[in-house]
Amino acid sequence: MFMVLKMRKKSKTNHSTINLPPGPWKLPIIGNMHQFLGSLHHRALRDLSKKHGPLMHLRLGEVSTIVISSPEPSILATKILSYGSTSIAFAPYGNYWRQLRKICSLELLCLKRVSSLIKRIASKAGSPVSLTEEVSSTISGIISRAAFGKKCKEQETFISVAKEAIEMGGGFNIADVFPSFQLLHLISGVRTKLERLHREADRIMENIINEHKAKAKTKAGEAARVEDFVVVLLKFQEHGDSEFSSTTDNIKAVILDIFSAGSETSATTVNWAMSEMIKHPRGMKAAQDEVREVLDRKGELHPPGTLLLPRECSESCVINGYEIPIKTKVLVNVWAKGRDPKYWSEPERFDPERFLDSSIDYKGTNWDYLPFGAGRRICTGIAFGLINVEPPLALFLYHFDWKLPSGMRHEELDMTEFFGVAVRRKHDLNLIPILCRCVEGIFPSLGWAWDRY
Repeated sequence: MFMVLKMRKKSKTNHSTINLPPGPWKLPIIGNMHQFLGSLHHRALRDLSKKHGPLMHLRLGEVSTIVISSPEPSILATKILSYGSTSIAFAPYGNYWRQLRKICSLELLCLKRVSSLIKRIASKAGSPVSLTEEVSSTISGIISRAAFGKKCKEQETFISVAKEAIEMGGGFNIADVFPSFQLLHLISGVRTKLERLHREADRIMENIINEHKAKAKTKAGEAARVEDFVVVLLKFQEHGDSEFSSTTDNIKAVILDIFSAGSETSATTVNWAMSEMIKHPRGMKAAQDEVREVLDRKGELHPPGTLLLPRECSESCVINGYEIPIKTKVLVNVWAKGRDPKYWSEPERFDPERFLDSSIDYKGTNWDYLPFGAGRRICTGIAFGLINVEPPLALFLYHFDWKLPSGMRHEELDMTEFFGVAVRRKHDLNLIPILCRCVEGIFPSLGWAWDRY
């Protein structure tokens, strides 16, 4: 009863005189949470926006929410997992964030591991392979190398922790929709789980940082060490100027950011691209023909992040005549934008050729297509993400034909999604590779993979 009275008072106080955007009718206590039951969140939001417009007001528990743009809300998962919101993704806008973004953009940039992936799949030609597992392992290895300089001893544990963090980071758990009711946090176990994930990730990263520091103290280690991202951040910590200083916890937050965002989104993109091409053989054939022609001569229906990272209004503003109060949570449904029939013909049809003669790109200037976000908070790892996606996909198409196992027809392929910060396939993608091009000398014609970035 106390909870009901508190929420009613809060709701009346906050919104009684404000001209908010339209939205569906809200139930007591839970607001609009019931409208997400049994549905993937990005799809439910798209369906609601069809009825109530592109700028829509919801109440998720006690949290007033505008569905569309920009800085971070105080989500429990980001507070705990990103060391008090000091990572590149969740740091508030300011000098610290600007300097961190600059470092990431300049320093975070292994075709060698992609080569190993292709050879590994070729060795299993004619037999079913879990493309989901192979791609995930390879991309995690690439990111591990870039971040740590070598394969992390506890890489698998760290990857598992990062995946759990991604699943809990969507901002739709009970702790986020009822932030003022601490008892619910205890009952749900959300805080306990987040703190466990944080302790495990912190332990692994502490070991990695200490190992880098120990090596740096020896002449041999200093001469031999690779300029991985931990080394770069430690140098800034040691020799940084007065405008930018970072703590060990800041370094840990950025490392977790790179792993969580980089590995899951890149692997998810590759898996969905292969899934769509398997389901649409004509599209697969056209893509293979083009890739094989280009490589021999020279030698986004499923954005992984269907909702951009949740934001919070830093000040009151007016959009399309509607008042958006300070501290309002804001969600941008990029998945729905990419399926809006006002901007895309047959938006639900897999048709990569629609981009061939189009001026639309992925760099945040076209508001109907924002796979990396837009504005000053656009993803800093665009180049790194593309280099983790395009070469593997191109080589899958170049070296192999693909078929489904057990005589399954392409139209029978399960395309069910699993919701999180990255919306991945619910089930692993299992395919049979048929070798069509020699795997030796895989990369003589892949200079384009680096030249583009």
